[in-house]
Amino acid sequence: MSCTRLFLLAFVAFLVGCHHEVPSAATKSTEQKIFTIRGKVVSTDATHVTLDGEDVPGFMEAMMMDYKLQDPSVVGELHPGDRIAAKVLADRDKDGDYTNIQLKDIVVIAQARPDYKPPVAYHVPTPGDQVPDFKLLNQSGRTIHLDQFKGKVVLITFIYTRCQLADFCPRMSHNFADVDKALAADPALYKQTHLLSVSFDPTYDTPKVLRSYGGAYTGNFTNERFAHWDFAAPSEKDLPAVTQFFNVGVTPGDSKSLTHSLSTVLVGRDGKIIEWYPNNEWKPEDVIATIRKNAA
Repeated sequence: MSCTRLFLLAFVAFLVGCHHEVPSAATKSTEQKIFTIRGKVVSTDATHVTLDGEDVPGFMEAMMMDYKLQDPSVVGELHPGDRIAAKVLADRDKDGDYTNIQLKDIVVIAQARPDYKPPVAYHVPTPGDQVPDFKLLNQSGRTIHLDQFKGKVVLITFIYTRCQLADFCPRMSHNFADVDKALAADPALYKQTHLLSVSFDPTYDTPKVLRSYGGAYTGNFTNERFAHWDFAAPSEKDLPAVTQFFNVGVTPGDSKSLTHSLSTVLVGRDGKIIEWYPNNEWKPEDVIATIRKNAA
């Protein structure tokens, strides 16, 4: 490990360890922030995991850091070299400083050693990958196939309708609404594109639920025809194959909630991936520009 990384680890550990010196709530209020992180496990102990984490927009740049586990019982499932996705919980004070940093809802998306390698592995969407012809049941109760959209540029994201985290599913759906409106302003481009929001909660997200949810985001409510933007879900049987291909980690949370990673994919007219957006930082205007370039 380089001296620079050792210094960063020591510095972060110092910051976390000194949380008891932060003034009380009476003088310095805090709010809990939630982020999604991906990274490689470096080491573990009884209560912590050292993670070589990827960039977390709004929180920190890519770096190695020691995280406290909210549930230490999961440490036995983590091994050096495993790649994980997880939530980062952090208290942010009025000065913008983060304390009480913890990891929860960890999903192992790739394991390092064959002796404990799971029977399935998550695929990392890469430009040029051919998207399988997955079947989905849409908001109108019709079965659709991804191959039916060949010839169009398709933007796909993953949501579930009960998601309460504003920066997760609601943000993706608001972004898609912005993209849909922008594309509608260009009739020629509109005909060459399609939007697809895929639920990973097929038991609850029935066609009726998806129709209501979708109509609310398009703004047309019961008058929505869903000609350009489908809301659909795979069957329970097909769900694992879909989430694994698009690298969507999903685990049960509290109160029937689902903890999940984010995945938005732009698919070309040939059915191959153009771009993959693994977080919530993509901007509608940037995606629209990429759509225009590839639909021409």
